[in-house]
Amino acid sequence: MYPRLRDLREDHNLTQTHLAKHLHIDQRTYSNYELGTRGIPIEILIRLATLYHTSVDYLLGLTDEPQPYPPHR
Repeated sequence: MYPRLRDLREDHNLTQTHLAKHLHIDQRTYSNYELGTRGIPIEILIRLATLYHTSVDYLLGLTDEPQPYPPHR
């Protein structure tokens, strides 16, 4: 389960339908991401991290630091 996905979505006043359209996926697919019943492709994780200005590690619960990493040069 990826509770941060739901928390961030709700914090930004977005619906699953809105996010699914933004990501060019079906709403049920996005719902399954939030529930953890479907793996999230890396491309989608990157787009979500960019949208929420955070890191993929934060989305996945690997860190509690919401700030994104500095750009790699």
